[in-house]
Amino acid sequence: MNDNSNEMSEFEAALQGDVGVKSLRVGDVVQGTIVEIHGDVVLVDVGGKSEAVLLREELEQPGMGDPVEVVITAMGEQIEISHRLALEQKLKDQLVDAVETGVPVEGKVSGRNKGGFDVILAGVRGFCPMSQIEEFHSDDLDAHLGQTYRFKVLEYNPDARKLVVSRAALLRVERETQQKEAWERLEEGSIVEGTVRSLTDFGAFVDLGGVDGLVHVTEMSYQRVGRPSDVLSVGQNVSVKVVGMDRAKNRISLSIKQTEKDPWEGVTEGFPVRSAFEGKVVRKAPFGLFIQLTPGVDGLLHVSQLPPGTDLNSEEVQEGQTINGWVKEIDLENRRIGLTLRRLPDREPWERIGMRYQEGQTVEGMVEHGTDFGVFVELEPGVSALIPMSETGLERGVDPREVFSPGEKIVTKVMSVDESRQRISLSIRAQKKDSERKEYLKHMDKGASDEPVVTGFGASLMKALKKDK
Repeated sequence: MNDNSNEMSEFEAALQGDVGVKSLRVGDVVQGTIVEIHGDVVLVDVGGKSEAVLLREELEQPGMGDPVEVVITAMGEQIEISHRLALEQKLKDQLVDAVETGVPVEGKVSGRNKGGFDVILAGVRGFCPMSQIEEFHSDDLDAHLGQTYRFKVLEYNPDARKLVVSRAALLRVERETQQKEAWERLEEGSIVEGTVRSLTDFGAFVDLGGVDGLVHVTEMSYQRVGRPSDVLSVGQNVSVKVVGMDRAKNRISLSIKQTEKDPWEGVTEGFPVRSAFEGKVVRKAPFGLFIQLTPGVDGLLHVSQLPPGTDLNSEEVQEGQTINGWVKEIDLENRRIGLTLRRLPDREPWERIGMRYQEGQTVEGMVEHGTDFGVFVELEPGVSALIPMSETGLERGVDPREVFSPGEKIVTKVMSVDESRQRISLSIRAQKKDSERKEYLKHMDKGASDEPVVTGFGASLMKALKKDK
């Protein structure tokens, strides 16, 4: 009885049409199978009483038996379908889901207008505001044209044809994730690879893969760097050393020069004290010249170590000039090298200085240079002494630089010798007094050895006696 009933139901359905035909409606998205290919059309079995017709141009390489997803576009004597519209519908559904779930959707930037960019997502034209195309400001906005990015769908209304997307929102999320991973990965003292993201007057920001670190201009090279742009460029890949991390302030300090060999290693062997040097003047200061001995190692030539008659304005010591001289002293702890253009003695000049110069001694020296507080005199190579202003014998207000010329030989008197502080004080005034006293005594001694001193009255008496004779 039941078998007969089932057979009757199937028979009635057959009279009305194939099984499942009534379930198909315009707009339905169904899965079909290609059964035949005729010229410009493809016949697809979608479960109806007859095959549906699909334009061949909608498929790249159709093959017999291939599955294909289509949407019903027309029902009648012939069922018409579209694969392209099925894909678009599917993508539109994805856009709706993307608003709710936040899942990114890929799109291509097709144009730019005053307010933002035109973006094609799933065949739908959308809008990305100018501020949402990237996380950081850029002057080259046209660089985004033609690019394919992932976007977050902020708003989608298919009926109003409104689609608003943001790329910056995704970039921020990605950066936050990368920052978290970077802080867990980076360690102080480690050497890592990075990319220069931006340059400022004080340094360069380097992207370490989710987090930026700062290379201060003083940490770019062992050589002096005037501007960061002189040695680095945006987009350049660099090796950096992590020298400081402050997670509370989200700051990472980096160094490029600490990844390189320190040029100060072995500097005492390369430039021993009293050895000769050849270097280039790289910059000038009020107190002297900085001389590059080797890349990354500069020495200071103090103004007091210039040859007599030479000053900072002399042509032979201008920036870029090559000069020769001697290494006077080295301070490795503070990374300082003192230079001189005055030949140094073979031994320590201040050793047993008290045996060569004593208080009250008259000495001859060469004027080095004058200052507001006195005159420096070279007594011998490596030994300089000071004549204080009060001991120059000059009147108040007279500039000693206008009276004493560098290289001039002068005679002075030693007033004091401080071997521990390597200081000798001289006096012209005291030397002149000694000289005048000596002249007076000499004159007095000469008068005593000649005829007796005759007074005015005696001279007149002797003259009168001679007349009488």
